[in-house]
Amino acid sequence: MRIGIALDERGRTLDEVVGWARAAAEAGLAGIWLGEHRGWDPLTTLALIGREVPGIELGTAVALTYPQHPFTMAAHALTVQAATGGRLRLGIGPSHAPLIEGQYGYPFERPARHVREYLEVLGPLLRGEDVAYDGAAVHAAGSVQAPGAQAPPLLLAALGPVMLRIAGELADGTVTAWAGPEAIADHVVPRITRAAEAAGRPAPRIIAGPLVMVTNDADDARRRISEGLGVAMSMPSYKAILERGGASDVTDVVAVGDEKTVERELRRYTDAGATDLIAALYGTPEEQRRTLETVAAL
Repeated sequence: MRIGIALDERGRTLDEVVGWARAAAEAGLAGIWLGEHRGWDPLTTLALIGREVPGIELGTAVALTYPQHPFTMAAHALTVQAATGGRLRLGIGPSHAPLIEGQYGYPFERPARHVREYLEVLGPLLRGEDVAYDGAAVHAAGSVQAPGAQAPPLLLAALGPVMLRIAGELADGTVTAWAGPEAIADHVVPRITRAAEAAGRPAPRIIAGPLVMVTNDADDARRRISEGLGVAMSMPSYKAILERGGASDVTDVVAVGDEKTVERELRRYTDAGATDLIAALYGTPEEQRRTLETVAAL
């Protein structure tokens, strides 16, 4: 079981983000993962971290597909891969209609088709192959030249049955959000594993990304989480994965409490079949430092 942290870089300077990555590496964690939050670009930030902090896995969870053509994503990712000595793990995902349509102005139409075509182009480009692709959603012709850069492992944010099938067929694994242990065990693991086996691919990485907070006041922590992140229930894919795991609210799938409680909750993901944990730190800076220490001790 590889254990890393997902760092919310919002409100932090680049030096602070690098400092958190250094602390994670010094604590013995396997990786640090960044998302796309209308702030620091995650791939560029990981390139900076990789030059400053040796030996730790660097991942996106996730980089958005709609705003970047596969050519752009491939060139960006291969540059980071070369700059960091091959430590990039490229997690991608389509995001949600309110963001893609509201912020970028792109139609969020048939996201599963978009993702399948995107991966059918991105995978070969990462491997340095020529593509000539004329799909319904993606068009591409040519190749990306990045001498010496190896294709990074490619992960797809997948929660629903169709997306998990695509992840098993065309990616190296999945990155999940708001998927509790029950949903991982009963839904995510069997679906992506069957798809990978049918496609003749290796066993996929199954990355659980629970929100984690070590605190002396679990009730207050759950209130803060509900107030800050309860909007996730308005996203159809998140609502569906919560319901698949028998959860009615985001606070039903968080690992919150003292050190022993959090450790017990995180071990449930291992038992469910997750191959990796990315602990999404939450709370005050001091609570996050305490959480990092607890996660590292696992």
